[in-house]
Amino acid sequence: MKPRYWRNATLELSARDPVMCGLIARYRGLTLGSRGDAFQTLARAIVGQQISVKAAQSVWERFVAAHSAVTPAVIAASNTAQLRGCGLSGQKSGYLLDLATRIHDGRLQPAHWARLDDEAVIAELVQVKGIGRWTAEMFMIFNLTRPDIFPVADLGLQKAVTLHYNRGRKLTPVRLQRIGAQWAPWRSVATWYLWRSLDPIPVEY
Repeated sequence: MKPRYWRNATLELSARDPVMCGLIARYRGLTLGSRGDAFQTLARAIVGQQISVKAAQSVWERFVAAHSAVTPAVIAASNTAQLRGCGLSGQKSGYLLDLATRIHDGRLQPAHWARLDDEAVIAELVQVKGIGRWTAEMFMIFNLTRPDIFPVADLGLQKAVTLHYNRGRKLTPVRLQRIGAQWAPWRSVATWYLWRSLDPIPVEY
């Protein structure tokens, strides 16, 4: 379901930034989407770390097929060997088991994340093995649909901003932050359209 703020965000971004205006017009009808399940969103993000979208989807499909359900309880009862049989590395298998176990035993409680501010959500998520700030930011964009997340470490975002705002020249982190500041409080939306400029097919976690 489209976030309630999406229309206002696109109108404001279009009015203040000609590049955004062009991208929003080009990808009219497409919006951010979420599958809604916190555990599956995080698990997908872990599976997709450092591999292509196509490869991640293939591994995810094998992962889903190998289990009766993709829930914390079911995955926590699995083991590294079973997960590696789905095409996951030993490291990612450990990350998924840690995530599933923490949610299953109550150390992580996804139901209350919607009430926390962005930095508090990040602080909880980075306790999980294999989840750093980038993965937490992806979760906030794609699951919590927070409107003003700016994942500066994301390579796709860096590439798109370089192409559209810096004439293809390498960006410093300070310059990237300065460019992004003009899109607040809708930096998640701006980031999503910049991703579309590289790959028109929306990715959902």
